[in-house]
Amino acid sequence: MRVSLQPAYVLHQRAYRDTSAILELFTPEQGRVGVIAKGVRGNKPRWRGLLQNFQPLLVSFNQRGELGLLTDAEAQGSALRINPHLIASGFYLNEVLLRLLQRHDAQLELFGWYDAALRELAALNTVEDAQIELEIILRRFEIRLLTALGYGLVLDYDVHSATPVQAGQDYIYFLEQGPVLFVGDAASTLAEGSVSTENNEALMGIKISGHTLLALQENDLSTAPVRRQAKQLLRAMLGHYLGPKPLQSRQLLQQSAQLAQRMTP
Repeated sequence: MRVSLQPAYVLHQRAYRDTSAILELFTPEQGRVGVIAKGVRGNKPRWRGLLQNFQPLLVSFNQRGELGLLTDAEAQGSALRINPHLIASGFYLNEVLLRLLQRHDAQLELFGWYDAALRELAALNTVEDAQIELEIILRRFEIRLLTALGYGLVLDYDVHSATPVQAGQDYIYFLEQGPVLFVGDAASTLAEGSVSTENNEALMGIKISGHTLLALQENDLSTAPVRRQAKQLLRAMLGHYLGPKPLQSRQLLQQSAQLAQRMTP
């Protein structure tokens, strides 16, 4: 199969043989694809400086089984310049896409959301309070990623009683299930809700307020308590699907946060 002038981003690359590389690309119509890029390493590399992270591309390749062959690449605008203190967040987006996306599964909406998230990260270079905006960008992308993969959050109703979520109540969010009204502790809530679970992580669930659930339903991450609970919930959800292998980019994120804290007057 020949694919011509497909929008793409490089998620990852690794050396292959003497002068070539294997690229993991994210495209809207082909989803995640792996291609061999010949002659891109050495003294006179093809597409010099082009096949890098956060560079919008148009690519052409021939798909041959698991790995295709890159035949052409050109820039689709300038590379997105993300502040070095924020770049770990860009690598985080790349890593979760690499870990969770299946090959050759079209992701038209998710590609657009990823492109928008990168451009928002680049725009933070001129934002005074970038940390809050950074959290909002990451949480919104995580919610959209889960939705695109078919693991969308249930935010507006109790999955046991089918009653609307109430802002003044607390809930236990059981992974792969949804929120159940909190009745004292997770075990009691589990019994009361008759929620079926397959592992201990799902059994424990995440305590979360009805206010946060409804705020997420409205895409509202403007307050610190909502952002804090959203981070806890989404980390558990993504961890459930990512498995036990730690994210390398999360370690970079933690180091970046510590550096930013030390630099704050």
